[in-house]
Amino acid sequence: MVKAVVGEETQLKLIEDRLSQSGLPVQLGLVVGKLSSPLDRGFVFDLVPTPPNDAGEPACSLLESVKDDKKKGTKSRSQAAEVSSLFIDGDWVAEHARQVARMLVGGVRVVGIYIWVSSDASKNSTIMLSQLLQTIKGVAEATPLLETDREERLLIHICYSPMRWTCRNCTWTSNITSSSLRPCDFKMGRVLTSLQTFKCTYNFNLRLPICHESESNVQTLSDVLRQGISHHAKELKDAKAIIDGNLVVRDEPCTFYGVHEVELLLPFMKDSNAEACSRKDALGVLVFNGSVCSFAYLNSKEPISQAVSDIKMDIIMSLQSRLDIICDEAYGDVGPKDDASPEASDGISTDKPVSQLVLHFLRKECRLSFPRRVFVPWLGGTYICDYLQPSETLEVLKDHCVELMSMEGPTDASTILKPEIEAPSLVTKSFWDVAAPFYSASSSPFGRSGGDSEEGSRTEPSNSDNVRIMGAVLCILLFMLLGFVIYALGGSG
Repeated sequence: MVKAVVGEETQLKLIEDRLSQSGLPVQLGLVVGKLSSPLDRGFVFDLVPTPPNDAGEPACSLLESVKDDKKKGTKSRSQAAEVSSLFIDGDWVAEHARQVARMLVGGVRVVGIYIWVSSDASKNSTIMLSQLLQTIKGVAEATPLLETDREERLLIHICYSPMRWTCRNCTWTSNITSSSLRPCDFKMGRVLTSLQTFKCTYNFNLRLPICHESESNVQTLSDVLRQGISHHAKELKDAKAIIDGNLVVRDEPCTFYGVHEVELLLPFMKDSNAEACSRKDALGVLVFNGSVCSFAYLNSKEPISQAVSDIKMDIIMSLQSRLDIICDEAYGDVGPKDDASPEASDGISTDKPVSQLVLHFLRKECRLSFPRRVFVPWLGGTYICDYLQPSETLEVLKDHCVELMSMEGPTDASTILKPEIEAPSLVTKSFWDVAAPFYSASSSPFGRSGGDSEEGSRTEPSNSDNVRIMGAVLCILLFMLLGFVIYALGGSG
C-alpha cells in the first residue's frame, strides 16, 4: 500500500499558479504518475484537467441552493463554496481517463483524481466525499492495469483557502466507502530527473484460428483478436529480457542513465501455423503481425524487473489500445478485398463496422492496417504516445495533446518519434493457404476469384500439374516395361 507520495515540484507549482489565477471555484481532473509496489510509494508527474463534455459543460461544478440564489447576488469564490453542493459527471471523467491512458507509456499511468476546491466546500457534506469515491472507482475500472493492477488510487485535494495540498490513498472495491480512504504523506521534489528510460522494439507474429461457430456463439473480428492478445499476454509474461546486451538474472536497481535497449526472448513455442490448423473446425487463420515500439520509465530506486514488467504491459496495452481505436470507429473501410456483391460474400458488406465482422462468413481475403504509434515530447525529457490511422495527419496528434492532455501540441515535427516504420496489420487466410502452401492462394476460398467455392475445398489441378502427373505415370510404365523385358531375357537364357 502506498504510504508516501512525491510530486514533481516544477510541474505542480506551475499548476498551482495556473489554478490560483483562473478564478475557478472548482476543477477536477486526473493524476498521472506511477504507484511503485517495491517502494510502497507513489510518484505524481502531472495533473490533467478533464475538459468540458460534448455539450460544453464542465466535468465538475458547484450547484448553489435556490434559497441562497434569491437572497444573494454575486458571491466570492469562497462564499460560493459554503452554500454549494458538488456535481461530478463521473462517466465523462472515466471516459477522459480511458483516452488519456492510451497516450501513456510503460510505467506511467492514471493513478487517481484531483480536485481544486475550498476546504469549506469539501467539509460541507458526506455526499461530496461519496461522489469523489465513486469517481475514483469509475476511473480505476476505465483504466485497468491487467493482472498486476493495484486496487488503489490517489485522491489529491488542492485547497485554495488556505492553499494546502493533501493526499489520500483509496482502496477501491465493489463496496467503496469513506473507510476506504487512508491519509498518506505528500511532498514535492524532483521526480522526473530520477527516471530511467527503457526502450524495446517487439516483433510479433500471431496466427489465430477462424473456427466454424454455431449461431448462438458467433465470434467477430474483435472477439478473436481480444482472445489472441489476452493469450499472448500470458506467453509474454514468461519471456526473458536482455538489457543492453546482458541477460537479466539479478533483480537490482539500474545505476546507469541513458536509454536502455531491451530485447524480449519468448520461450520455445509450438509451430503456430500447425497449431492454428490442427483444430477440426478450423476454416481459416487470422494472421496478426508487426512491430510494437515500447518505452518505459523506472524510478532509479526500483528494481530492474519492474522495468521489464512495465515494458511487457505496455506492449500488450498498446495492441489493445489500437484494437479499441478501430472498434470505436463507427464504420471501417475494411471488408472483402474486392468490391463483391452481398451474395458473393454472404451478406458481408464493406460498410459493416469492423468490430462486427463475422470471420467465418467471409469468402474473400480481408486486410486491415492498425494505427501507427508515434511518440511526443512531454515532461522532463519523457514521452507520451498517440496512434494515427493511415489517413490521419499530425494535426490530429496536436488536437489530442491539447484536448486530452491539456498541453501544447508539438510545433516541430522533427521532435516527434516515429519508430514504427510499418504499423501492425492483420489478414485472413484460408485453411489451405496455411496448411498446404502448394495450393494456389488465388483459387482458395479467400482468394481473388474463389467467392463461390466451398470453404476448405481443394482447388482443381492446373495444366502444369496434369503434365507433371502424366509424366510421372509414363515413367513408371516405362520402368515396368523395361523390367519385364530384362526378366524375359534372363529367363530365356
